[in-house]
Amino acid sequence: MTASLEMPTVTECTATGCSYNEHSGCHAFAITIGGAGADAQCATFIPLSSKGGLGRVTSQVGACQRAECVFNASLECSAPSVKIGAGADVADCLTFQAR
Repeated sequence: MTASLEMPTVTECTATGCSYNEHSGCHAFAITIGGAGADAQCATFIPLSSKGGLGRVTSQVGACQRAECVFNASLECSAPSVKIGAGADVADCLTFQAR
């Protein structure tokens, strides 16, 4: 697989308790996917009352620590896009698929 300069976008985030979430859109410049086992957590999730992030940004997956995901290539996400929402935790990568 060749390296791409485009990171997959976060097309939807239903983790409404996250400081970066506004109207189901993620406003962090980039997110990191972490977790263990079947739980692929959004490691960027921050449950604060103050809002963060950038006003006009389409969030992207900056890093993926889930080497066993079918979309992981050299710790980078190769999915066309990802969705974040409730899974085992309040903010999980719902696009995650174990090999």
